[in-house]
Amino acid sequence: MTAFVVFAHGSRIESANEAVRNVANRMALTAGHVVEPAFLECGLPDLAGAVDRLASRGASTIIVIPYFLTLGTHLQRDLPELVRAAAQRHPGLTIEVAAPLDGHPALLQALLDRAGKPSRDKPSRDSHGAV
Repeated sequence: MTAFVVFAHGSRIESANEAVRNVANRMALTAGHVVEPAFLECGLPDLAGAVDRLASRGASTIIVIPYFLTLGTHLQRDLPELVRAAAQRHPGLTIEVAAPLDGHPALLQALLDRAGKPSRDKPSRDSHGAV
């Protein structure tokens, strides 16, 4: 079975982590895939925990989908190390990493959609004008 991990940075703001979990759940429900969320930091499960869960459910291949816009340090340095460590814990399990979101044609459409519908919830500013 092929399963998926939606891999995000993670945040100290739990609602941000919950938004990632919701995306993973919607992906599972919409496409009928087995999907787990995972976080680099500040959220649970981490990648090792998500891989453990999927392996225990019978996954033979796991595709890690970075919930990151660009191929920065975390995807170039941190994620490959985490994938190697997870693969060592599960011999025989194939773990592959998909490209980040940058360059996907739907991203431009998402930006255009957001540009046409500015948020009414403006970030609050402090007395110095900083957000």
